[in-house]
Amino acid sequence: MTAALALGTYRVRDVSEAARNALRAGTPWIDTAPNYADGMAQHRLGPVLREHPGATRMATKTGFFTQRQAQAAVALGILTDEDAAVGHSLDPRFVCHQVEETVDRLGSVDLVFVHNPERAVHDGDRAALHGRMRETFTVLEELVQLRRIGGYGVATWSGLREGAFSVTELVALAREAAGSEGHHLIGLQMPVSLIMDAPITQALDGGGPLVEAQDAGMITFGSAPLHGGELLDAMTPELMDLIRPGLSPGAAGVLTAGSCPALDVVLTSASSLDHWNDAAKALAAPLTREQLRRVTDELATG
Repeated sequence: MTAALALGTYRVRDVSEAARNALRAGTPWIDTAPNYADGMAQHRLGPVLREHPGATRMATKTGFFTQRQAQAAVALGILTDEDAAVGHSLDPRFVCHQVEETVDRLGSVDLVFVHNPERAVHDGDRAALHGRMRETFTVLEELVQLRRIGGYGVATWSGLREGAFSVTELVALAREAAGSEGHHLIGLQMPVSLIMDAPITQALDGGGPLVEAQDAGMITFGSAPLHGGELLDAMTPELMDLIRPGLSPGAAGVLTAGSCPALDVVLTSASSLDHWNDAAKALAAPLTREQLRRVTDELATG
């Protein structure tokens, strides 16, 4: 089984155009955040989504903010000047405020990711971090009960890799926040690529956070399949032929990430319909486990 191709809006050149192309192609998800496109991504997505009601599921985030957004929150008394200077906050009042603003802009939100929660505590205090995450989950559980959002998740860059938390701990925190087994932690997003290939090799061996998240009933999202373009520079002719001859470097990168076992969704920042179709065509025939293993083994020995 291959991951579904979906739009991630972090690096797209034109958010509105990319969203229209992705919707035309039948994307099952669009992923964004309040700080993307210097704070304008959600503003530009709102009108497009209203043109296509119910055409896709919407995922966004809470945590990071722009300087302009910080100034507005400080003026409302939701953030202190000190918090605003950090650029990231999981203060419960701010989380609620940020999510409510997001829902008003987008109209409907199926999933809110807590964005890089490992940034919330800077001294390595895991207990303090988990306490803050529990508070955040509690706010999000309340917003689910109010039918403002469909569910929540965690989008992390390094938290799982560096041991700030585990999938098991995230589920336990969600249960505590909900006060029962019936929590609404429904998604996990993390980087999956040939540059950061540990999730791939772990899943090939039947373990790792993606497998654990799926076993816990979560939807798994792979971000940065091209690692911000870095993978394109690493795509040698030999590696390209090993993945699949004839593909573009971008399509080959998306294909390897999207073929990862236990990955449900792979996010691409394709701005043009041609780039989207290129990746979609490659993903239509995913790599087998044996083919993917040969690629990761080659990188490990190369």
